Amino acid sequence: MVNALYPANDPERRRPTPDTIKVLTLDDVKAYYATVFRPDLTTIVVIGDVTPDQAKASVEKWFGPWSATGPAPQTDYPPAPDNAPSAANVPATGRVQDSVTLRETIGVLRANPDYYTLRVGGSILGGGFYSSRLSIDLRQKAGLVYYVSQSFDIGKTRSTLDVSYGCDPPKVSQARAIIESDLRAMQTTLVTPEELQRSKAQLLAAIPLSESSEDAVAQGMLRRALLDLPLDEPERAASRYAATTAEQIRDAFAKWVRVSDFVQVVTGPPPK
Repeated sequence: MVNALYPANDPERRRPTPDTIKVLTLDDVKAYYATVFRPDLTTIVVIGDVTPDQAKASVEKWFGPWSATGPAPQTDYPPAPDNAPSAANVPATGRVQDSVTLRETIGVLRANPDYYTLRVGGSILGGGFYSSRLSIDLRQKAGLVYYVSQSFDIGKTRSTLDVSYGCDPPKVSQARAIIESDLRAMQTTLVTPEELQRSKAQLLAAIPLSESSEDAVAQGMLRRALLDLPLDEPERAASRYAATTAEQIRDAFAKWVRVSDFVQVVTGPPPK
């Protein structure tokens, strides 16, 4: 999957092997650590029953002498180009059904306002399980799949769209045709007011749940720091979700989704 999505020499395609590990020296490890692990690339989140002065004193005690030299390294992956369509089969002895993954790179990034629009549209297409378009069309109406899910993985420098489903081997192509039809419908017609309201309700309800513990609050702050997002991003997201229109969803899917460019990987029983 990774090799089909990204070009040669892309960092996503790097994998450790016995030969690459054996040539590493202690000096290599120390040099890498000194280059990449540095205070100007570090975010510290303090959570708990502690005052700002106490937190500052503790951080200065343990990290005060830590310093960085030289320019900060580039640690983010470069943008990924659009992939070409392809298909592969992975035989899995002992399985009786196929597990199918459709994935493609997409150009939208986390800083783009269309992130929120695609989240709302994605919830209609593949979220909410039984209430999603994919579940209704593939599972309830056609009876083709055992499960189906869709997700956008939208990052700081590169993103992907995924659709996964499980079905009997003869039904893989028929199920994919319905998925492509549903994606094209998202690009050409407006979602219904009922779908839009349900999607917004699901996304808005998930925001307070995502910050229901101290650990979750801390993890959220760290994620926002890594993505260069403001600390009040959940509140901003709520406003964006609430303001999303059916027209914006149609236009965002038309702009970013390439229905014919999926990389397809089927894992299942060997052909008879």
